[in-house]
Amino acid sequence: MKKINFMLTAFRDGFQSVYGARVLTKDFMPAVEAARHAGITHMEFGGGARFQALFFYCNENAFDMMDTFRQTAGPDANLQTLARGVNVVGLESQSSDVIKAHAQLFKKHGTTTIRNFDALNDVNNLIYSGQCIHDAGLKHEVCVSMMSLAPGWDPSGKIHNEIFYEKVLRSILDSGVPFDSVCFKDASGTSTPVTVGKTIAMARKLLPEGTKIVFHTHETAGNSIACCLAAIENGADSLDLSMQPVSGGTCQPDILTMWHALRGSEYTLDIDPKKIQVAENVFQDCMKDYFLPPEATKVNPIIPFSPLPGGALTANTQMMRDNGTFDKFPEVVKAMGECVRLGGFGTSVTPVSQFYFQQAYSNVMFGPWKKITDGYGKMVLGYFGKTPVEPDPKVVKEASEQLGLEPTTKTPLEINDANPKKGLKPAKEKLQAAGLPTTDENVFIVATCGDKGLTYLKGEGKVNGVRKVAPKVQGNACKVTVDGKAYEVSFEGDSVAVVNGKRYNIGVGATEAKSAATAKPAAASGAGTTLNSPLPGAVLRLSVKDGDTVSEGQEVLVLEAMKMETVISAPASGTITLLVKQGDQVQTGHPLAEIK
Repeated sequence: MKKINFMLTAFRDGFQSVYGARVLTKDFMPAVEAARHAGITHMEFGGGARFQALFFYCNENAFDMMDTFRQTAGPDANLQTLARGVNVVGLESQSSDVIKAHAQLFKKHGTTTIRNFDALNDVNNLIYSGQCIHDAGLKHEVCVSMMSLAPGWDPSGKIHNEIFYEKVLRSILDSGVPFDSVCFKDASGTSTPVTVGKTIAMARKLLPEGTKIVFHTHETAGNSIACCLAAIENGADSLDLSMQPVSGGTCQPDILTMWHALRGSEYTLDIDPKKIQVAENVFQDCMKDYFLPPEATKVNPIIPFSPLPGGALTANTQMMRDNGTFDKFPEVVKAMGECVRLGGFGTSVTPVSQFYFQQAYSNVMFGPWKKITDGYGKMVLGYFGKTPVEPDPKVVKEASEQLGLEPTTKTPLEINDANPKKGLKPAKEKLQAAGLPTTDENVFIVATCGDKGLTYLKGEGKVNGVRKVAPKVQGNACKVTVDGKAYEVSFEGDSVAVVNGKRYNIGVGATEAKSAATAKPAAASGAGTTLNSPLPGAVLRLSVKDGDTVSEGQEVLVLEAMKMETVISAPASGTITLLVKQGDQVQTGHPLAEIK
């Protein structure tokens, strides 16, 4: 029998695909130990969304998490991370020095292998990043990114099929970039079993003998097992698999499901299913208090028509819950198809999947193409590399006009290396200005996480958006978790609340507030011009101080929603009174400031 190897994705892709990557380190380490005891030696443990999310939501250092994981998994485990080509671990592309530092620091903090992909399948974005991974002494797993297109999207029949993927693979081989294995990565789970089989068969013939071929998919569209079988039967050596509660649905297929699918065949995972069951039980116990989004457990039949990856689906639904716009999710998913069709057919995987979703969100919230988002606009203009086909000319023109940028054919590395605001030097200067240590790790954190990374390092961050659902304690008592801190709360009628044993007089009545998480609007005097929020979001930073004199059109503050920054400008000149503070969550129409 042929042994099929696998990587356990539960602790990276699984967390991203179910919990929006918002999982605290201490909560899942027993599951890592259980996986080790079950004989699992290859695990995905960081990178991708699990880098930024630890600083943004968990108030943890991703490098510390990696060190803890390595200690728990043992010195011989193959620990793998995910890199987004020239974007490394962020949504923005980076300069050469940041890309090099990424490989060196991830090596330092316990990484064995880095899987390296580009959502546009622009091989120029894989060459330097792949060389850095190799030069750091790491294994480089280069990727071809896959998805399917809805009927009628590509009349030529030349995009996102085995012919297209052969062209990408030949470009990788011709580039001379060193690699140890090749992964065919379908983040949206939309590729058909026929295309997967033909693609893997093509790769097996084209690649040097003995090259390890890996197949990655998600169950989001419902055909992951069929695609995995097609991959195996045509020469794939390894699969990505997961464990409950982060398997199936938006995630990879479960180890036990795949084991069962191979029973009676000439292939085997060579596992002890009883030991895997024990590990899964431990993992489910670790995660029992986390909110499990219903959409993470389902197959979604609309996904082939709007290829939203599992790893992006729940991350975005969690953010929509944060912003009080989750009711718009079906509309946004429906609108996403048009963004893919007009945007040049880049593979729907981060960061491009996020660009598609952000633009769809904007089209729903503000009207079709009324507001071109920064990421989508720069993508269609060429700032992230070359899209598989030319984007729609009307969208390109709109993006150019709204963003004030001309289309470019320069590579992202050329653009970023010439940008004085990019790179390790300006990040180091920010740390020095804040009086913080300029360690290699700190510089990289600021370079890739921006203001939020700096906020964490200054000790001003807090746990936010980590969603837990705790069981009731007794009677009318319950346990409430706020920003990671648990409170035992009970009520005595409508006038007294007992919080952790302390009694408080309260009032209970109807409210017009849309969300308990929304900041209460400060009162405006009505004697000036009130600046209201045009959308739901969080106050990322204040650009002026209370009492400053501002001019019409001047930047007042920046809101963040769905990983997008929106600059809010003064509608008039005068003296400004701020009605919000940094970190406040606001809804549409919420008063932000008053200008007199």
